[in-house]
Amino acid sequence: MSNFEQFHFDFYQSNYTIEDQEEGCSSNGSDKNFCESRKSQTEKQPAGGAFVPSDMLLSPQSYAGQILQPAYTPDTSQLGYVDGFDEEPPLLEELGINFEHIWQKTLTVLNPMKPADGSIMNETDLTGPMVFCLALGATLLMAGKVHFGYVYGMSAIGCLAMHALLNLMSVSGVSHGCVASVLGYCLLPMVILSSSAVVFSLQGTPGTVLALVIIGWCSLSASKIFTSALAMEGQQLLIAYPCALLYGLFALLTVF
Repeated sequence: MSNFEQFHFDFYQSNYTIEDQEEGCSSNGSDKNFCESRKSQTEKQPAGGAFVPSDMLLSPQSYAGQILQPAYTPDTSQLGYVDGFDEEPPLLEELGINFEHIWQKTLTVLNPMKPADGSIMNETDLTGPMVFCLALGATLLMAGKVHFGYVYGMSAIGCLAMHALLNLMSVSGVSHGCVASVLGYCLLPMVILSSSAVVFSLQGTPGTVLALVIIGWCSLSASKIFTSALAMEGQQLLIAYPCALLYGLFALLTVF
């Protein structure tokens, strides 16, 4: 065992020192720069003979973390994004759903004598029309009539026909969304008629009179809104006639 320890000591023992290397560097002028760099690295090494990699010695920044636990540097690039959530509009506003405008349009339809606000009714809002179409189909279903396909089919064909007619009559023109929105909101009185069919039968004189009143109500409201939104003063009766034909189909579907 003592022989092995003596061999281990003799193997690592050496008479070569740093001073010998410095003297060799001073004698050779071509390796002066290399010797200076080696000398600076030797001075930066800690006491005790611990080995330190050269990439850590040459790094201008000090490492402040621990092993397997790097130093935490907060990412400030996401702070502005986090603060941006407070400035985003509400979800219903992004989807185009404004309950105040829906209520104003509904009141305008329910009161045919009330002047219509063209700036509000010119918006493409299909939330109310979809609700009223579903309500019409649901009330017809409660009366024993499964006519969802007829309701959507006649609504689509009526919107296309009214869009073509209004573009021919008006100077500014109108979009498909505006036509669908106005005709859909004015379908609300027809929901009242279909709700009445759940309580009593409309196949008689009272039902016919009520259906005629509802048709006039729907067509008067739609023509009033179109006249106000498209600046078509003096043409309300011309617009009310095709509207009455369209809502008459819904009345026939409700009564019979």
